[in-house]
Amino acid sequence: MTTHSEAAHSKALHSEAARSGHAEHPERSGPTEHRDLDDEAPAPFLVSDQRLLAALLDGMEAALLALDTTGRVTHWNERATRLLGWPAAQAVGREGLGGWLVRDADADDITRRLLSVLRTAPGGPNGPSRQTREIPLFRADGSRVLMRATTTAVRDAEGRPVGVYCAFGEALAQLDLERNLALSDALLGDAPFGMLLVDPDLRTVAVNGRAASALSVAQVDMLGEPLAEFITAGLDELESALEHTLAGQPPREPVELWLTLRDDQLGAGPAPFGAGPTEERRCLVSGFLQLGSPVTGDPVPLGVAWVFQDATQAKRVGQGAARQRFRDSQLSRAARAAADCADPLDAAVLHLHYALPGFAEHALLDVTGEGGGLVRIAESPGTFAGRESTRGLVIRYRAGHPALQAVDCAVPVRATGGVSRSAWAQDHRWPADAEHALCVPLRSRGRVLGALTFLRGAGRRPFDRLDAAYGEEVALRVGAAIDLSRLLGGC
Repeated sequence: MTTHSEAAHSKALHSEAARSGHAEHPERSGPTEHRDLDDEAPAPFLVSDQRLLAALLDGMEAALLALDTTGRVTHWNERATRLLGWPAAQAVGREGLGGWLVRDADADDITRRLLSVLRTAPGGPNGPSRQTREIPLFRADGSRVLMRATTTAVRDAEGRPVGVYCAFGEALAQLDLERNLALSDALLGDAPFGMLLVDPDLRTVAVNGRAASALSVAQVDMLGEPLAEFITAGLDELESALEHTLAGQPPREPVELWLTLRDDQLGAGPAPFGAGPTEERRCLVSGFLQLGSPVTGDPVPLGVAWVFQDATQAKRVGQGAARQRFRDSQLSRAARAAADCADPLDAAVLHLHYALPGFAEHALLDVTGEGGGLVRIAESPGTFAGRESTRGLVIRYRAGHPALQAVDCAVPVRATGGVSRSAWAQDHRWPADAEHALCVPLRSRGRVLGALTFLRGAGRRPFDRLDAAYGEEVALRVGAAIDLSRLLGGC
């Protein structure tokens, strides 16, 4: 391939040959007269400024016209034609806007308003030479439409005004766009609910302060990260809802998601609604919206907006109220059933049976014996699997056992197993599946008659203060039945 310098040199030689007369008979030319193909190649086509400007104007999404300083139309793009119906051939070159684009009575005022931007000094206190205003325009079919127009001054190299260009669109469409933008800013600002945006790969692209607070994560730490970095339990349900939304099948109703935060995230941010750092579970009432492009109309979704409100406190209050109603109902049913028992000891065992549902897996009833130890008189729901009944036998608890502490101090004692919970339960002479214990003293007529022990197994939370209060209510009824049984010559 011949280089540019070689081609230029060849052309010089050919010109010299032409001047000397040899070029008149190319058939008699020697090998030195060979012409390179590159010498005949056309020069590369350069797009002129006018062609480039026309292509840019016609490719704009906004309608645009330009006026010179006298008000004559100098430019009119294809978008303006589609919006108003006037072709560029009829628009460009018109002297003024009256009689075709605006009413004659309004022509002078509208032209003056459009050209007023020329009187704004560039870089002045009002910023760039740009103004936005609303003007009524005529379509080619005679209908009128309100347009929102932004005019900008055009100046020459020396800063003298030479005209203005005006980008415009339907005012209602512009207002809708501005409302949508304002809504997006508001949702991602101080909205009263959480807003989190994820891309099609389920990575966080935007998050507002309320959402970050609910998930106990800093906003900047969430950007670009998958949700699995912050959520453990409940992540499958959340990702399923997000994927269904991406597929165009979002949940039609708000969804209650119980999510558990990662342990290392707890305390990283302010817990919502005054929840402490140990309250790692969050109940988020959630809605999901598919995001698509309003510009290109591309059917491929841009992501999903996850809108939620933290209802953890309300749900916990509701659950607590429902639990209390159920427990009150169980106490009432147990009292009615115990009233029909001829033997007070049977009434005490009935109270144990009614107390267990939803509260614990096992209940042990121990009373003080003559030697000072504790004697097992009842177990619920019955004899433990794999062992014989211990009813009537002295239970040799080790020193410091929670049941002995409850009897000695006459207060409820809560206990939870350590790392090796099976050994912990065996050491306390409890069933192997026991992980949490509540020992409540049995009191009647100012005396402590024994201890009532409730045990919870794997997967259950430890006993809390409300559970201890309920255990005391059961123990008062059981203690009264045991005292009556002793008065009648029973246990």
